[in-house]
Amino acid sequence: MSAEKIAYLRSLPSIRAQCSKVFALAQAGELEYWDLDLSKEGEIVDFVCALIARDYGTDYAAIPPHGRWRHFVGDRVDPLLAKWNADAVDSLEVARRMVDLMVASVLMDAGAGNVWKFKPKEGGEGIGRSEGLAVGSLEMFENGLFSGVEGQPYRVDAVGLSKISTQQISDAMQVSEANPMAGIEGRAGLLVRLASVLTDAANVQYFTRDGSSRPGNIIDYLLSHATSLSVPSPNGPKISVQIDTLWEIVVSGLSGVWPAARTKIDGVSLGDVWPVKSLEKQGDNLVPFHKLSQWLSYSLIEVMEKILGWKFIGKENMTGLPEYRNGGLLVDFGLLNPRIPALLKSFDLPVTSPLPDFLSLPALHASHDAIVEFRAVTVIMLDRLAQGIRDKVGDQTLSLPQVLEAGTWKAGREIAKKLRPETSGPPFNIVSDGTIF
Repeated sequence: MSAEKIAYLRSLPSIRAQCSKVFALAQAGELEYWDLDLSKEGEIVDFVCALIARDYGTDYAAIPPHGRWRHFVGDRVDPLLAKWNADAVDSLEVARRMVDLMVASVLMDAGAGNVWKFKPKEGGEGIGRSEGLAVGSLEMFENGLFSGVEGQPYRVDAVGLSKISTQQISDAMQVSEANPMAGIEGRAGLLVRLASVLTDAANVQYFTRDGSSRPGNIIDYLLSHATSLSVPSPNGPKISVQIDTLWEIVVSGLSGVWPAARTKIDGVSLGDVWPVKSLEKQGDNLVPFHKLSQWLSYSLIEVMEKILGWKFIGKENMTGLPEYRNGGLLVDFGLLNPRIPALLKSFDLPVTSPLPDFLSLPALHASHDAIVEFRAVTVIMLDRLAQGIRDKVGDQTLSLPQVLEAGTWKAGREIAKKLRPETSGPPFNIVSDGTIF
């Protein structure tokens, strides 16, 4: 029974199923820390549609999917691809290299805080947040920091990763007292654990090929997998891949990357899965999100679709990403409203009059029930908003990854900048350990 429950909570369908239970409680006014006001839903749809119209007009097919690729700002990836093409690197190896880059970059992508910025090698203004982390990780990749093969910087492998230290990451990311980054130790820890995961005997089938262990070797695993079907093409091997095959690699093969202190069943760490008190009466109080795993999957899918022309079957089982941009959008528009007295009591603080504002409260950890409830509601609201946006623009083909990219994530960032111009941060304080948000 435990093995079945572990498998279920690691599956994609479990995310919507468990989050839907929390959302039903929100609709009934039975959450512990939030009130839901769905009358604000239309305002959010209108705001997001205005951004889509501003940036894409009505050319909805031009909207790229949500993925790490977008964050390498300033046309930094195309010159790299052109260089590899000039060096006659075959498309499968190009895809392996891009998978290597995406895995390392996504593992470094948790929120860096409101202050930190990265100054790129060509000079200019510092770049903050996800884009700064992406550009910084790309420069580390180009400099061979993740590679264990002398003379070949463009790879991420177990040998290179095993040599990484927190100080190296800190130096490469230009972290200092004047330029602090949240969760630097957690970020470095993920990369170091990745080295062990790549060489784990249970993962050899995914990551090891010709004596070398690297994330990019999943290309060969997927290409030869029994469920991958060949698609005739004059331009090399094209296949259709089941999303569950990729998900198995990401959520099981890479499970050892995540901190072992998280929720466990029979000693097995479940990853981004958290208990929530409001579901206890229903007998199953665990809510899975697998946010970074899904973010990585979206990013890897784009690489294989764009470079290799592969197709992925079952992407609709993936969800919107429950983090502080998508979810912050709901809070900033008043669709999701915090119960301040309950939050104060959770910190053993007195309930005063007038009540303090949300941002003055102590930082909330991912394990806090308020955050679990917030993230669960976010997952379901992203589905609702996506459908509302499709209806409003008159295009039912808009995918959830496109809505996340052109709409909700960007809208969350823009409303935060408007309401909190000093920081552009989320509407509440969160503990960022570099492994979740």
